[in-house]
Amino acid sequence: MYQSLEECVLDLEKHGHLVRIKEEVDPYLEMASIQRRAYKEGAPAILFENVKGSKYPAVANLFGSIERSKFMFRNNWDKVQDIIALRDDPMKAIKNPFRNIGNGVSALTALPMRKSGLNGSKLEEIDLTDIPFIQSWPDDGGAFITLPQVYSEDPDKSGIMSANVGMYRVQLDGNDYQVGKEVGLHYQIQRGIGVHQTKAVKRGEPLKVSIFIGGPPAHTLAAVMPLPEGLSEMLFAGLLANRRFRYGYEDGYCISHDADFVITGDIYPNDTKPEGPFGDHLGYYSLTHEFPVLKVHKVYGRKGAIYPFTVVGRPPQEDTSFGALIHEITGDAVTQELPGVKAVHAVDAAGVHPLLFAIGSERYTPFEKVDQPTELLTIANRILGFGQLSLAKYLFLTAEEEDSIDIHDEAAFIQHILERMDLRRDLHFQTNATIDTLDYSGTGLNRGSKVTFAAYGNKKRELCKQVPNGMRQVNGIKDASLVMPGVVAVQLENEFTNYEAVEEEMNQFTKRLGEVNMERCPLIVLCDDSEFLSGALENFLWATFTRSNPSHDIHGVNASVKHKHWGCDAIIIDARLKPHHAPPLVEDEEVESRVAQFFQENGVLASKREEEN
Repeated sequence: MYQSLEECVLDLEKHGHLVRIKEEVDPYLEMASIQRRAYKEGAPAILFENVKGSKYPAVANLFGSIERSKFMFRNNWDKVQDIIALRDDPMKAIKNPFRNIGNGVSALTALPMRKSGLNGSKLEEIDLTDIPFIQSWPDDGGAFITLPQVYSEDPDKSGIMSANVGMYRVQLDGNDYQVGKEVGLHYQIQRGIGVHQTKAVKRGEPLKVSIFIGGPPAHTLAAVMPLPEGLSEMLFAGLLANRRFRYGYEDGYCISHDADFVITGDIYPNDTKPEGPFGDHLGYYSLTHEFPVLKVHKVYGRKGAIYPFTVVGRPPQEDTSFGALIHEITGDAVTQELPGVKAVHAVDAAGVHPLLFAIGSERYTPFEKVDQPTELLTIANRILGFGQLSLAKYLFLTAEEEDSIDIHDEAAFIQHILERMDLRRDLHFQTNATIDTLDYSGTGLNRGSKVTFAAYGNKKRELCKQVPNGMRQVNGIKDASLVMPGVVAVQLENEFTNYEAVEEEMNQFTKRLGEVNMERCPLIVLCDDSEFLSGALENFLWATFTRSNPSHDIHGVNASVKHKHWGCDAIIIDARLKPHHAPPLVEDEEVESRVAQFFQENGVLASKREEEN
C-alpha cells in the first residue's frame, strides 16, 4: 500500500490518525516521555518535526493502537491472514480451492525485487550522527535504535531468501563505543543472526550486517513476526505492503531501497563491548553485558527520511499493541503447533515472558472421572519447551470444562486455579532451567527456574474475601492487604537481605503463619509495599512475577517433601526486591513536567486525543 514511511505519515495525517509537534523537542528523554504518555492516553501517532541536534524528523506511536495498525494495512489484511493460515494448514487450500486460488499470485508478486546497487533508491551517504540519537530512560547506557530491522545472510547459503531480519536493539553511543564508527548489537545467540554469526566465526570471517530503519510499516512489522518455517521476512513484508521488497548490494552489503536509513557494517569474530543498561519490557533496566559490536562501514539516508522510534518499558507500551497485532495476523498458530492446547495467554502486565496462562484438554480418563491433572501435565511440558514460551517462569494451567473460562480475564483465571488446586499435588517445579535473558530474578544471566500451577476438577475451597482473622497480628507482619479473593499481599517488617538469612526467616514466619487458618487464602505474596501491590491488578501481576524466581522464592505454610514432590497448605511467593535484581524504571520528574504542555487543554495532543477516540 505504501511505498515509503513518508506516504504512510501523510495518509495517517489525512485521516486524523497523526498530529505534528512543530516545537523543538530534545531526543534526550523528552521525546520518549511524550511517546509513553501519548500511548497511555490513546493519542494519535506523532510526527516530531523539529528534533534537537538532527535535521531529520521522527515519528512515534505508529502502532499505538490495533485500530490504527489495521488501518495502515487495510487493503491487504485479509489476504495476508489467509496466506499465514495456509502455511499453518495447507489442507485449507484443498478444502477451499476457489477462495485460495489468488494467494499463489499474491505470493509471486511479493517476491523481493533486486535492483542495481543504490540506483533509484533515493538514498545518499550520511554520517551516523546525523540521525536522531534518542535516549528513553535516565540511566540508559546511551541512545538506542528501538525499531531496527537487522539484516544478515547465512554465510553458508548467501542470498536474500535465506536471510534473517530481526528486531535486535542497537546502541548508538555511550559506554566504549566510538561514536559514528561503532554500534552495539544485543541479541541472543539462538536467534537467526546469532546462528549466522556462529557460522561466520567458524569460517574466521566477519559477518556483514545491514540495519534498516523505517520504510513502509510492513517492513517494521515483518522484523518482529513469528513467521512459519520457510516464509522469509522479506516475502512477508512484500505480502503485507502489497509491494515487492526492493533491494540491491553496495560494497557487498544488502541495501533496502525502501528504508529511510541504512547502516552497514561488520561483526568480527569475538569482538564484543559492554552494551546497556537499557530500559526493557519487564519494567526494569537490563544491565550492562558484553555483546557483539558492529564496525560501521557506511550509513545512508533517504531524501525526505523520517526516523521511527518507540519506547520500551513497563507494560503496557507500544509493543503491547505489536503483540495484539501479531495475534490478529497469526490467529491460533500456537494451538495448532501444540496438540491438546486450546488457548495460551502471555500476560502482558507481567512482562509477557514471566507469566503464562493456558487451557488444555484432559482426556486421559474418559471412562472414569479423575479429579486431578493428568494430560495437563503432558501439555505443560509441551508449552514450556516451545519457542518463546520456554522463557516462562510461571505457568497457570487448567482444562476445558462445561463452564467457559476466559483466559484473558486474569483475576478470574487465577481464582479458578486457586479454587481447584491441590497444593500438595499440583505444583510442579523445574529447577536450574532457562529464563528470559532480560529477567534478573534468577540465579544468573538466562538462568532461573519454572513452576506449573495445574488445576482440574471441582472446587476444593471457597476463597477468602478479606485478610484472615489473626493474620495482621502475626509477628513480623507490618501490613497485609487483600489483592483479590484468595490472594493476600503481605509487607514484612524486614527487607530482603540474602537467601541464607531468608531461609531462617521463612522457617520462623511459616510456623507463626501456620497458627492462622489459611485454608481459604492459598496464595500469599511478600512485597515491599502491600498498598502498591494490592492497589491494582496490574501492580500485582507485574511485581509478583517479575521479582521472583520459583525455586528460590516460593515457600509454603507447613511445607513438606514426599517422594521428591514439594507441597504445602498455603503458597508464599517472596516478591520483594533483592540485591541482584535490576533497578526498576523511574521517570525523570523534571522532564515529565516539561512535556506536560503538549497534553494540557490547549496542547496539540490534548486537542487531537478526543477526535481519535
